[in-house]
Amino acid sequence: MIARTLRHVASPSVRRTFPAATLQAITDAIAAGERRHGGQVMFAVEADLPLAALWRQVTPRQAAECAFSHLRTWDTAANNGVLIYLLLADHAIEIVADRGLQGRVAETQWQAICAHLRAGLQGGDPEAALVLAINEVSDLLAGHFPPSMRSHEDALPDTPQILG
Repeated sequence: MIARTLRHVASPSVRRTFPAATLQAITDAIAAGERRHGGQVMFAVEADLPLAALWRQVTPRQAAECAFSHLRTWDTAANNGVLIYLLLADHAIEIVADRGLQGRVAETQWQAICAHLRAGLQGGDPEAALVLAINEVSDLLAGHFPPSMRSHEDALPDTPQILG
């Protein structure tokens, strides 16, 4: 518990980890991906959790699910929103998919994307790693929600959501 608290107190800055050019590349990748399918993709990053959450032993998954709800990622016509969530202090990657994808995409497929993203981030090129992960999510969505199912409105923002 103490080690985790120290990691969160000394967590890296989101802006330092993801400069403006990287955030723009993520935005562009989400927008391009959404032209290929009828789903919605959102990216959120959080440097650390508040001390109260640490004391309650909130897991990265619980934080991701809270972000999914708070950001209204579920608020799509076909219930096909997907959140890619990073918690920098815990080196955690979570993908939360809406109920419209249950039974269509296996948990192992989401975990494979997380594994590729983790390897890419450890390789030192967060921009390329995130663009690849967004493309992999978009590939899955395109297989279940073709472009013909696209809404005329973009239900979720393409810009990265910086939390905390």
